[in-house]
Amino acid sequence: MRILTWNINGVRTIPQYHPWNTMKTHDDILNLLQADIICFQEMKTTRQNLPKAVGLPPSYHSFFSFPLQKNGYSGVAVYARTDSLLQPLKAEEGLSGVLQPKPPLSPEERVSRPEAYPDQVLDDTSELDLDFPALDSEGRALVIDFGLLVLINLYCPNDGGDEERFRYKMDFHRALEARVRGLVEIEHREVLVVGDLNACAGVLDHAEGSILVARAEAEGVSGEDAFYSLGAHRWLRDWLISDEPGNKGCLVDVVRRFWPERKGMYTCWNTKISARESNYGTRIDYILATPGLLPWIKAANIQPELKGSDHCPVFVDLHDEIIDANGVVVKLRDVVPHPGGEPPRIAAKFWDEYKQRKLDAFFGKKVVESSSVVQPPSQSPLSVPAANEARPSAPPATAASPNPTVKRKSSTLQDPPVASSSSKKLKKDKDSANLQLRPKAKKGQTSLASFFSAGGTQQKSQSPASSSSSNDPAAVAADTLDADYKLALSLSQESDGASGSSQVKGKTKNKQAWTSLLAPIQPPRCLVHGEPAKELTVNKPGPNKGKMFFVCARPVGPGYDRGRAERPREEVDPQWKCDFFKWSSEVRLEMKRKESESG
Repeated sequence: MRILTWNINGVRTIPQYHPWNTMKTHDDILNLLQADIICFQEMKTTRQNLPKAVGLPPSYHSFFSFPLQKNGYSGVAVYARTDSLLQPLKAEEGLSGVLQPKPPLSPEERVSRPEAYPDQVLDDTSELDLDFPALDSEGRALVIDFGLLVLINLYCPNDGGDEERFRYKMDFHRALEARVRGLVEIEHREVLVVGDLNACAGVLDHAEGSILVARAEAEGVSGEDAFYSLGAHRWLRDWLISDEPGNKGCLVDVVRRFWPERKGMYTCWNTKISARESNYGTRIDYILATPGLLPWIKAANIQPELKGSDHCPVFVDLHDEIIDANGVVVKLRDVVPHPGGEPPRIAAKFWDEYKQRKLDAFFGKKVVESSSVVQPPSQSPLSVPAANEARPSAPPATAASPNPTVKRKSSTLQDPPVASSSSKKLKKDKDSANLQLRPKAKKGQTSLASFFSAGGTQQKSQSPASSSSSNDPAAVAADTLDADYKLALSLSQESDGASGSSQVKGKTKNKQAWTSLLAPIQPPRCLVHGEPAKELTVNKPGPNKGKMFFVCARPVGPGYDRGRAERPREEVDPQWKCDFFKWSSEVRLEMKRKESESG
C-alpha cells in the first residue's frame, strides 16, 4: 500500500518527459507511479479545461480543488484506486469547510463535526479575523477521510516577496494548524499531511543551509536561529514533534525519521539554472503523520530519478499487517472500512459536465439505432469536412432534390442536370490553356539561366495568341507569367554576360561573406576557470527575449558565484559556476574584428 505526493508543476508538463511520453492515457501515467493514493499539487488548469481522461481515469476515484479566480494557477488533486483497501469515505475542498457543492454537504457527508473546524478551534482573538473564504479560494487543500486516516493534500502558498503575501501565507498556516488540531484533539483521528509546504524543516533540507549557518556565526548569531528567522521555517519546525524543551508539535516528519542524517535529500530544484544536475535544491515536499500512524508505516523515501517537474515524488509504504502492543497480529484489511458504494459527492464522477456528456452519448446512440441511414463522419454538426475529403455523390436525375436556397417553380422529375455541356467545355478549355502556360523542364538542366531561357522562349512564341484576347483571364495570366520570366531571364543573362574574372571574384567574395555569416561562434572562455562557456537563449518576455548569451558552463552548487551584489566573496566556492556573462552578439563582433585585423 503506497501513498505518494508530487508537485507536478502543471498537468500538461508530465507527458513531455520520459517515460510519461510513452504512455497513451493519463490512467497509464497514474498506474506507472505504482501508488494506491496519488496526491498532485500545482495542477495549473481549471475545471472547464480539464480533459475528461484526466478528470475521470477509469482506475481511480478523483477529487480536485481549483482556484476560484486565477486560471492556470495552483490546484490540487487526489486519485484513489478503485480496487485499493483504502477507499474515500468523505471529502471536502479547503480547510475551513466554507467551500460547499450544490446542494451543500449534509452533516453526515462532512468530514468533521462543526466544533472541529478552524473557526471553532481558534480561541485566540487575534486569529479569529482570518478570512477563511479567501484562504480556501486558491485551490490549495483537499481533506479526504479514508477511515484509517484523514488525508490532507496541501499546496502551501509562497511568501511572494511582499508583505501581503507573507501575511496570507502565515494565515494559511494558522488555519492548517487549527484544522489538524481539531481532527486530533477533538475527534481523536489519525492525520496524514502531504504536499508542497514551501518551507524547510531543518538546515539539512536546504543546499545553502551550511552557508547560512556560517554567515550567522560570523555575525555573532547562532546559526540555527538565523536559519529559522524565516517565518515559514520556524513554523514548520515548531509544528513537528522534537526533543526540544517546550515543543508542542503534533506531527512527525516521516521521511526524515527513516533518514535522520541523510544529506542532499532534496525534492525541489531550480530548473532555470539546471540545479537538478548538481542536486542544488531544497526539501519542501513532505509527508507528516500523527504518531498513531507510525506503526503502520513500513518505508518512506523520495524519488529524484523520476523526471517530469521541478519537484520529485515523495512516498510512504504501509504494512499489510502489524503486531500491536499486546502481541496480536492486526491486518490492515481488518481495520479499514469497506464501503463498497459510490465515492463522496464532490468526486469528479458527479460533475454535471461529465454527466451531460454521458447523456449526449446515450441519446446519440438511440438516434443511430432508430434510423436506417448511417450518417458519415463528415456530416457531424461538430466537424468540418476537409477540402479533399470525399463527399456524397449527387443524386440521380430521376430523383433530384430541390435547391434549398432557390425556389424553382417549374421543377419536375424530368429536369436536366444543372451543369451544361457548354460550361464543361469552357472549363476544359481553360484547364488546357493553363497547362500550356506551364514551362516544361528539360532533361539534364544544368543552370538556372537555361531554365529561364527555355521558359522565356516558350512564352514568346505564345504571346501573340494571348495578346489577341486581353479580356480572357488565361491571357492575363499568360502576360503576367511572361513578364516574370522576362525579368528572371534578363537577370540570368546579365549574370552570364559578366566577365569570367569578375564573376570568379564575385563568387569568392560572396562565399567569404556567407562563410563569415554562417560560421559558428567560437565560445569564449570564462574568466575564473578558463573553460569554454555555454550558450543560452533568453526566454523571459521582454526586450531581450530571443537573444543569446554565454555563461560559465559549470553547474551551480552551494556557494556558486551569483555576483557581488548577492554573494559575498568569502562565501564563493570556485568549484561551482562563476558569474561570467557575455552576449553572443558581442562575441560575434569580436570574431569579425579579429578576422579584419588578421586579413
